[in-house]
Amino acid sequence: MPDPRTAPSDRRAPRARVTLHPDFRRGAVDRRLFGSFVEHLGRAVYTGVYEPGHATADEHGFRRDVADLTRELGVSMVRYPGGNFVSNYVWEDAVGPVAERKPFLDLAWRTVEPNLVGTDEFLQWAEREGIEPMMAVNLGTRGVAAAAALVEYCNGEAGTRWADLRIAHGRTEPYGVKLWCLGNEMDGPWQIGHKDAHEYGKLAAEAGKAMKLVDPSISLVVCGSSSMQMPTFGEWERTVLSYTYDLVDHVSMHAYYEEVDGDRASFLASGTAMDRFIDRVVASADAVGAERRSDKKITISFDEWNVWYLETRFPGEANLPIQRDAPRIIEDVYSGLDAVVVGDLLVTLLNHADRVPVACLAQLVNVIAPIMTEPGGEAWRQPTFHPFATTARLARGTALDVRVDAPTYGTARHGDAPVVTAAATVDDDGSLGLFLTNRSDHEVEVDLAHVGAALGVSEGWQMVADHEAAVAGPEHAAKVADSCWSAVDVAAAVTPGTDGSTTVRLAPESWTALAGTFARA
Repeated sequence: MPDPRTAPSDRRAPRARVTLHPDFRRGAVDRRLFGSFVEHLGRAVYTGVYEPGHATADEHGFRRDVADLTRELGVSMVRYPGGNFVSNYVWEDAVGPVAERKPFLDLAWRTVEPNLVGTDEFLQWAEREGIEPMMAVNLGTRGVAAAAALVEYCNGEAGTRWADLRIAHGRTEPYGVKLWCLGNEMDGPWQIGHKDAHEYGKLAAEAGKAMKLVDPSISLVVCGSSSMQMPTFGEWERTVLSYTYDLVDHVSMHAYYEEVDGDRASFLASGTAMDRFIDRVVASADAVGAERRSDKKITISFDEWNVWYLETRFPGEANLPIQRDAPRIIEDVYSGLDAVVVGDLLVTLLNHADRVPVACLAQLVNVIAPIMTEPGGEAWRQPTFHPFATTARLARGTALDVRVDAPTYGTARHGDAPVVTAAATVDDDGSLGLFLTNRSDHEVEVDLAHVGAALGVSEGWQMVADHEAAVAGPEHAAKVADSCWSAVDVAAAVTPGTDGSTTVRLAPESWTALAGTFARA
C-alpha cells in the first residue's frame, strides 16, 4: 500500500479498520495508570507545588492553583522524591521542625536543596488532595537500614523508634504508603551510587525484604532498564529479577521521546517504540518466571514517560552549574505535535492495561510538565495537559482488546509503523472511551467494526499537530489550545452504519477521544 505521507494529496483518504467488542477484554484500567511525578528538581517543588508567599498558597504553603489543575488533570498518584535526586537523599534531614533542617548539595542536579519540603509535607499534601503517594528509597548512597526506617516512619504504629519520631513531629496516624520504589535507574552510570545488575539485585532484595518485614502490606517496584537503548537492556532485567522475583510486584520502565533533526514521521510513531519496549520487558520478566516455574506475573510500573527534548535541549547533568533557589531546569515547552504524541503514548499504555497497572507522566509541574507556573504569578496548562486529562477522565473500567488493521509507513527510527492506533475502554455502566491517533498527514477514515454490539458516540475532542516551534509562556499555550485543541463535531466526523459498523474521520496528524456507549446488541 502506498505510503500516505508521499502519495499525491488528491488521492482518496487512507482507510483503517478497528475491530472491537465488549467481550474482547485486555484488562482492568488501574487508576494508578494516570500517575505523575514530583522530584526535587528545578522548580517542580519550589514555586511549583509549593510556594508559601503565593496569593493562592494554603496554610501549609502549597499552591492552590496548582492543586486545582492537578485535580483537573486527573492525576491519581504521585511518585516522590525522585528520580535521580533520591540516590543522594537523606530523608531524615527533611523531617521535623523546618527551622532546624540544614540545606544540602544535591549531586544529581547540582542544586542546593533547602529541605523545606520533605516526607511529611509531601504525604500530607497528597492526602489533602486525594492522591496516592508512591515513595522511593535511596539505594544509591544508602541501603537496607535507611529504607526500612523510612517505611517504619511512614507506616509504623506507635511504640517503635521511627514511628515515634513521626508522632513527635505531629503526625499520630500512619500514612499507610503502599507503593515503594527500590531506588531509581540504578543501571545508569549517571546515577549517584550506580551499580551493576548483580550488585543492585542483591541490595534490592535485602532492602525489599527488610521493608516488607516492617510492613508486609506494601508493594515493591524494582528498577528495570532506564531505556531500551541501554547496553545492558534485557540482561539487566533477567539478572535483577533473578534476585528479586519472589519479593517484588513490579519492574520499572522509563522512556522519553522527542523529535530529532526534524524527523516528524519517527516522532509521531513513538508509541510503536513504547509498545515494543513493553513487550520486551514483559517477555524478559516472564522468562524469569518460567525458569522458576512460577505462576506469579510481574507487572510493569512505567513510572517515567513523556516527551522530553533530552538530546536537543538538555546539556546533561554534569554540565549544570551549582545553583540555589529552585533554578529553571528542563522546563520544556510543548507544541500541538508534542500533545498528539502524548495522546498516542496513552493509547499504547491502555493497550497494555493487563501488564501495566502503574504509570507516571514525568513530571507534574514545570519540569517537562503539563502544568507550568510563574513564581508569584499564574499557573497554566501546556498542550500536553489536554490529552492526559481527557484520557484520565474517559478511560474507565476495562480496556478492550482492540484489533487494528491499518496501512503502515516507514520511519527512520522505528521501522514500519501503523498509520492509525486505537484503544478503547468500557465501564460497568456501558460508558465508552475510544482513543484514536492518525499519524498520517492525510485525513484517514476508520471503519469501526462492532458486529453484535451497539456503539453510540455522543461527544469527542481532538488535538491536531501544529508546525510552529513552541514558545514559553501562557500566551503561547493558550494559542496552541485555541488552534489545535477542539471539540469534535460528532455529526460530521462519525457516521453510524446499519451492519455493525461505524465510520470515523480523523484529521491529519491528530489524536481523538470519543465518549459514548457500548454494549452487546
